[in-house]
Amino acid sequence: MISKKIITTSSIETKDFAKDLAKETPVGTIVALIGDLGSGKTTFAQGFAEGLDIYETIVSPTFKLVSEYDGEKCKLIHVDTYRLDSIEDFLNICGEDIIRTPGAIILIEWADKIIDILPPDTVQIDFLRISKIEDERELTIKTLSE
Repeated sequence: MISKKIITTSSIETKDFAKDLAKETPVGTIVALIGDLGSGKTTFAQGFAEGLDIYETIVSPTFKLVSEYDGEKCKLIHVDTYRLDSIEDFLNICGEDIIRTPGAIILIEWADKIIDILPPDTVQIDFLRISKIEDERELTIKTLSE
């Protein structure tokens, strides 16, 4: 994958981009979402789920850590590591099994907390709020091996 930057100017644009990306994402892919609080990670996850024909309400699984959804194409495993203190905490909740779930795409919010154990072909998306416009975001997409 060639690294690229995308600018979105609304939550609708962020969701639409994510929806399109989900349709192109192969089953088995891990997508690492990295960015500050309020940078658009959960909004992205909502659009991504729509792209997989999942129409349940998608919220960040901050307190339960992992949510699983069944889509037409595959399962979506939505992980939030915000409340974890370390990689060991992730491994203690069977994190290795989670990121190897067959027949699924794994979407991880706050993935920077566990980035060192993710495979090199993980798709990393960095979210940056652009201060000039409230809903404007810069998304940088690359694989960890880049």
